[in-house]
Amino acid sequence: MTPYLDTSALAKWYVNEDLSEAVEEYLSALPAAYISSLTRTELRCLLARRRRAREISAQLESQIWGRFHQDIRQSHLRVLPIEDSHFDSAIELMDALPGLPLRTVDALHLAVVQAAGLESIATADRIMASAAEELGLSVESFLPSPRVP
Repeated sequence: MTPYLDTSALAKWYVNEDLSEAVEEYLSALPAAYISSLTRTELRCLLARRRRAREISAQLESQIWGRFHQDIRQSHLRVLPIEDSHFDSAIELMDALPGLPLRTVDALHLAVVQAAGLESIATADRIMASAAEELGLSVESFLPSPRVP
């Protein structure tokens, strides 16, 4: 079962942060994973934001962006397009999940997953994980363990 990676999980593959090792182990065991054209835009934004915050250098930003495109060219990452119909589906998902504070981009990711007929998603976002579970998707979560006081 080839999963869909939202940007929160995919970022951990390219930028060293909490649970990056777990994401690396997970993705290394897969022949491929799906992302969307939205993921490309979000990852580019994330890298630029990290560079501006001086969390990564311009050189590292360029290297990561190049590696990301290499992974697409080699079909390790398969890009699903965002279509106009996904926006309507995202609205329907927000209506179907009224108890969750689903963000626009998360609803769009889920709309792409549903339209493609995918059954699993990997995420590092609690709300996305909850929404995906409510929709009956198999979820691989890369969330930090809750802190015990």
